[in-house]
Amino acid sequence: MTETVNADPAELAKFSELAHRWWDLESEFKPLHEINPLRLEWIDGIASIAGKRVLDIGCGGGILADSMARKGADVLGVDLAEKALKVAQLHALEADTRGVKYREVSPEALALEQPGSFDVVTCMEMLEHVPEPGSVVQACADLVKPGGWVFFSTINRSPKSFLFAIVGAEYLLGLLPRGTHEYQKMIRPSELAAHCRAAGLDLRHTRGMEHNPLTRRYWLSSDTSVNYMFATQKPLAVAA
Repeated sequence: MTETVNADPAELAKFSELAHRWWDLESEFKPLHEINPLRLEWIDGIASIAGKRVLDIGCGGGILADSMARKGADVLGVDLAEKALKVAQLHALEADTRGVKYREVSPEALALEQPGSFDVVTCMEMLEHVPEPGSVVQACADLVKPGGWVFFSTINRSPKSFLFAIVGAEYLLGLLPRGTHEYQKMIRPSELAAHCRAAGLDLRHTRGMEHNPLTRRYWLSSDTSVNYMFATQKPLAVAA
């Protein structure tokens, strides 16, 4: 029986077209480069990734995966956009980044292959681009070891996010390519929390990410009305 891959071909094509620009700091991916230190510091502050086996789902060109490897983690980045993965692999070679590998595989397929194999799983800015985000959340839960951490970041489906993330970022300021995000695919925190509960993940920390488009400054806060992150933990197995 043919496996049905939880991916939107149009989304994969969209990011493949831009693949060569992943590591151009003035490209459409500039916002990802600018928020990456915040994401990395938050993840590392909770999970202490040095020496840990880390999986980055939806790694794209490897911005987060590469930085986690440079923090001392043993990182596997996975994606279904072949061109982006080739860019990630090339960058790792050029930058001499040790401890990072990349694979073209879906999280669901990898969960069947390597269940409970990772200390930390990250899935950042990816859930809003797939047809069934709950399936990805479940795969993340299956892939992490008991007691391990799973981190998510995505965009809230709210009037403010429509104004800031689509109208502002894509159409007025040109920070992102037009069509990067679709409003109906955005995910409310309550919806992501429900997916996490269904997958057996305990929500431990929530942070919002704010942005001043004039100063290009990003910071973490308690405001989850636009961009937000979840830190979830898989409970330790209870002995019978």
